[in-house]
Amino acid sequence: MRQFLKFMFASMLGFILAGVVIILIIFSIVTVAVSSLTKDKDLSVKDKSVLEITLDHPITERTSSDPFRNFNFRDIASSIDLGLNDIIKGIAHAKQDNHIKGILIHPAAFHTGLATLEEIRNALIDFKKSGKFIYAYADDYTQGSYYLSSVADKIFMNPQGELELKGFTANIPFFKGTLEKLGIEPEVIRHGKYKSAIEPFILDKMSPENREQTRKYVGDLWEHYLASIAESRNVGKDELQKDADELLIQTPEDAVTKKLVDKLAYYDELQSDLRTKIGIGEKEKISFVELKKYDHSFSKTESYSLKKVAVIYAVGEINTGKGDEESIGSEKMAETIRTARLDTSIRAIVLRVNSPGGSALASEIIWREMNLARKAKPVVVSMGDVAASGGYYISCAADTIVAEPNTITGSIGVFGLLMNTKKLFNDKLGITFDTVKTAHYSDLGNSTRPLEPAERNVIQKEVERIYATFITRVGEGRHLDTAIVDGIGQGRVWSGTDAKRLGLVDVLGGVNDAIAIAARMAKLEKYRVVALPEQKENFLSKFIENLSENTQTSMIRKELGESYDYYKQLSRLRNMSGIRTELIYSFDLK
Repeated sequence: MRQFLKFMFASMLGFILAGVVIILIIFSIVTVAVSSLTKDKDLSVKDKSVLEITLDHPITERTSSDPFRNFNFRDIASSIDLGLNDIIKGIAHAKQDNHIKGILIHPAAFHTGLATLEEIRNALIDFKKSGKFIYAYADDYTQGSYYLSSVADKIFMNPQGELELKGFTANIPFFKGTLEKLGIEPEVIRHGKYKSAIEPFILDKMSPENREQTRKYVGDLWEHYLASIAESRNVGKDELQKDADELLIQTPEDAVTKKLVDKLAYYDELQSDLRTKIGIGEKEKISFVELKKYDHSFSKTESYSLKKVAVIYAVGEINTGKGDEESIGSEKMAETIRTARLDTSIRAIVLRVNSPGGSALASEIIWREMNLARKAKPVVVSMGDVAASGGYYISCAADTIVAEPNTITGSIGVFGLLMNTKKLFNDKLGITFDTVKTAHYSDLGNSTRPLEPAERNVIQKEVERIYATFITRVGEGRHLDTAIVDGIGQGRVWSGTDAKRLGLVDVLGGVNDAIAIAARMAKLEKYRVVALPEQKENFLSKFIENLSENTQTSMIRKELGESYDYYKQLSRLRNMSGIRTELIYSFDLK
């Protein structure tokens, strides 16, 4: 008995000690996370400072309040990557800050949409109006990082570096062969000859219609890219096209000869140029201020006003439910728009949309609240990288729609997608099913058998009904005849430039342009901007949630590398239900 009690108390003591250790670890992690958010609050910017903008992470629409989003659990360290909203605010503040003499863009290889780059690029162009300088330095320039850097007064590159100029490629993965090997048969019901969202599951290459639309909008993006660089660098657009067609930028010296780079230099040589530019001695240390630290050095709260313009962020796939920072839930989004409509201090609403669409029903629920809001106060939509299909559905009720020239939008079409897994279970796995039903079609949607013709007809009618509703919503919101909407619909994707020409978009510009338009419509001279939905902080619950999610995601990313995007696309199939208004494949413009 004594031995038993001895082991029991030893076990209890070990359990208690382990619990204490775990609590201390959690406390340390939370402390590090919180301190990482506050340690730069009192940063003092020295005179003759240079703001250093290093973009080496995917840029989200707004900075996350979640301290664990980029938490490194191995090193017990946290870093907050700035979202587009704070990047733009930081550049705008630096324009007025007398301590900041210029900006050094230090781009890296990062995956960010062209419309997002466009907004940052335009903010830098505006910064130059102050008379301050912008330099850019990189060891290598990708097409994306060079597009951003091309606004610089002087572009530097490592003497052994590389500048990429080869044109854009829309590389679309097709999974038909994979599904055939698995014994899975996609059953597709759609409206729209261009509704290419389902093509990756039923074809092994692009349809003629899809190739036509892809060539057109990728061509539009490329034309805008070339025109912007040609203007910034004072070179001919046709000459840039030739450089890309013939791959004429083969060496660092070629980049200088073609006037795309001003000087080949190592980083220490760049610093010498910077010292001369800001007027300090050769041995003096340059006061660099990182943008993410500079972000904490000033208050982003505008002069207080009871009158507000609400910017509502609608980011990610659209589904029913509450959603999260990376997806749009119809329940939460509708509630957010409704709250903004009923709040008398909010005089105008800007819906910032960056979404490929999703559930047709969820899109309709959000559209309803947008339509009600429009009747109560000015409503403006600002489109990001993608506002297609359901992303356009929730936008079309706005008074004014603002998009960048390189925004991907349109895709006004509807589809239903079911996966018949009978062969997979029967032939591959040897699993069979038997069913008892109370009505002939009780098991409609059962993935273990093919659709019957009558079932297909029912779903097709539903698709047609939803498509008719979709083009009606667009027609009413855009003041276009439904026949015209149908002609530019059919699931076809458009660039922001073409969308403006067709009447799907009113103004080319960014989110700040949309805010200014909304304020003018509401006749506001003084106002403050509030961001919705509110980002609530709960450190403990976010730690528990992120501990498993971040670890799993990072492991999958590490193993799959560039194939991670394909994995994500296939994973989305698990969450698909009902009729969809969605652009479900992604493409990487390289």
